[in-house]
Amino acid sequence: MENGQRRGRYAVVRAPFEGRTWREFGHIMVGFPLSTLYFCVAVTLLSAGAGLLVTFLGVPLLAWSLGVFRGFGAVERARARGLLGLEVAAPAPLRRAKGPLAWMGAMLKSGANWRHALYMVIHFPWAVFSFCVALTFMTYGWAMALYPAWQWVFPTFTDQPGLQLYGDGHGDGFYLDSPLRIAAACAVGVLLVFVTPWLVRGLAAVDRALVAGLLGPSRLADRVTELESDRGVVVDTAAADLRRIERDLHDGAQARLVNLAMDLGLAKEKLPADPQAAARMVDEAHGEVKLALQELRDLARGIHPAVLTDRGLDAALSSLAARCTVPVRVQVELPARPAPAIEGIAYFTVSELLQNISKHSGARSAGVDIWRSGERLMIQVSDDGRGGAAVGGGTGLAGLTERIGAVDGVLLVESPEAGGTRVTAELPWRG
Repeated sequence: MENGQRRGRYAVVRAPFEGRTWREFGHIMVGFPLSTLYFCVAVTLLSAGAGLLVTFLGVPLLAWSLGVFRGFGAVERARARGLLGLEVAAPAPLRRAKGPLAWMGAMLKSGANWRHALYMVIHFPWAVFSFCVALTFMTYGWAMALYPAWQWVFPTFTDQPGLQLYGDGHGDGFYLDSPLRIAAACAVGVLLVFVTPWLVRGLAAVDRALVAGLLGPSRLADRVTELESDRGVVVDTAAADLRRIERDLHDGAQARLVNLAMDLGLAKEKLPADPQAAARMVDEAHGEVKLALQELRDLARGIHPAVLTDRGLDAALSSLAARCTVPVRVQVELPARPAPAIEGIAYFTVSELLQNISKHSGARSAGVDIWRSGERLMIQVSDDGRGGAAVGGGTGLAGLTERIGAVDGVLLVESPEAGGTRVTAELPWRG
């Protein structure tokens, strides 16, 4: 913390000499001529295209113009990436159109294209303003701060006793021709030198906002892409669950029921000749029935436990904790029940985490805490085991992260090598 405070105190002193300041200043300087070019091209093409809409030339010209603007946008994103450190993804490419008419329609219907056109128009006045302000403050600040180093040019190359700040240029006016005036000018210059980087950062922040807001993919498009990805995760998860259920049925209850049918068949055959042997076989079959029923109950509980539906998370997690191999403390503080789907995901999240504790942690105790924070359901599972757990470490946390992410949830794993693991999951209260 002391190092952070020290860095904070010296940030003002370092700012005029940091690479970030000069990269952002360079971005503003280069932005002025480029924005002038963009503005002139945009106004010319849009005006010509709109004016020619009464003919057959207007539509293709506008469509072609929007393609030009997308190219300009690529330049601006690359410039922002190199000088501002801003990563902005390119808008989604247009779908391949069959024929020139389809291509023109796709170009004109693309919202990203029109946002690019808007950027080319509105960035120009801002670029002019930021260029003038940044250049003025930077030039005057360093010129005044370093004035003693170049004041020798007066009167060597001029007939002035020093730099004239105001006047008519013919001897009357205010000159920096005395030590007191020079010192005052240097002090003002130093102040401007240390203020200018923060001004430049503010101007560059507006550029960042314009590039991110107008030249990247729309939030709707990002959301659609995210939902498509989440849908794929949900489908894969459901398929994996179905395969698991099928495997458990085939290898467990189904195999026991097949053996049961065979044993009962043999008992039926032995019943007339050896009733006692048949009775023993029936007793063994009775035991197999009990095991098969237990496996079917476990399987049904794995699909969706009845106690969760009937009594909610508190009772369901208490039942789950009772079957864990280590003592588990369960504390559930919820004012109401969340959405059924979220409740199910919360249950299986805790179930998976407790299984990890049983199999991998070597813990002596564990704890489960669930509470509501705003419109989010918070889950925290902790243990005092060996630690070192990580997503993708073979403990099922990667799949759990995907399942939670599919409903806009977040999974955070804190597991230092020194020991102890704490996993925090955040789910929406309503799915």
